[in-house]
Amino acid sequence: MKIQKWIVLVITVALFMAILVIPTLIVVPFTDSNAVSEVKETPGGKKAKDEVTAQSPFSIRVLRTQTGQIENVPLENYVARVVASEMPVNFEIEALKAQALAARTYITRHMIQEGSVSDHADVTDTVKHQVYKNEQELREQWQDKYSTNITKINQAVEETQGEIITYNHEPITAAFFSTSNGYTENAEDYWENEIPYLKSVESPWDQESPKFVDQKILTVEELQTSLGIRLTKDTTMTKTEGNRVERVNFGAQSFTGREIREKLDLPSSDFTIKQKGNHVIFTTRGYGHGVGMSQYGANGMAKIGKDYKEIVNHYYKDTKISPISTLTASIENNDKKQTN
Repeated sequence: MKIQKWIVLVITVALFMAILVIPTLIVVPFTDSNAVSEVKETPGGKKAKDEVTAQSPFSIRVLRTQTGQIENVPLENYVARVVASEMPVNFEIEALKAQALAARTYITRHMIQEGSVSDHADVTDTVKHQVYKNEQELREQWQDKYSTNITKINQAVEETQGEIITYNHEPITAAFFSTSNGYTENAEDYWENEIPYLKSVESPWDQESPKFVDQKILTVEELQTSLGIRLTKDTTMTKTEGNRVERVNFGAQSFTGREIREKLDLPSSDFTIKQKGNHVIFTTRGYGHGVGMSQYGANGMAKIGKDYKEIVNHYYKDTKISPISTLTASIENNDKKQTN
């Protein structure tokens, strides 16, 4: 009799456990960790999507330069955080989409052609690669606007999911900068090599940028010390196709516009020089190297109704927007080599 009661008890417990476990078994196999957003309650009571819902074909190992820690971030989440860090969030959604393509293209090219920066990291979080801030840093930066801002950024990334910019079936050097002087610069006029899709184009929308015009004033002594020259009246200057300074000649000494910009920490290589008494005034137009996509130009194009594809095609000549899936195998093979 006791044996029968024990059997009945065991069967009852087994049925109860089956009721609890079977629904879990049904649900879990169909849960995709990459495809589900982590939704958190914000202080204002609204729910914010902290992660992008788009699936990521690979992850990026980001070296946090301040702490030395490594963050392993799915591609599309990495792109979202780069966009949030590199472009003002109040820009038009189509401009943010164009920035998402540039960010995704940059990292794809880097992963295929350049590989990791160390045994444990693919990129840093600085301008050496792309500026990256994580969720905590963005929350601190945006405060009570975090929910609205991150939702807008994630929308831009999700609506361009898996798209990159290519030329001859390869991801391009997706150079971008803040503000042009009205034109972008030929790659060969700022860097050493010609790049066929990085050519000077008009960008009149940049005049809306707060960084369009600036001035820097140095004493004659400061200028001479910084450049190692003796300032004379026979200073001459030549310009590039993008109307930036190609070369400055201070008597017998010559510098490229880029060299002057870097030595004097000027916003742009489009500058004029005017001496007034013991001071030299540098008036600059634009902000950044000037090659590739102007961010303020992209926003200006979006404001007049251009979509992200039109923006990309304007700044990156004769390129195509292609799916990243055709290049994923190369990156996956690199990952396997690093883990073996």
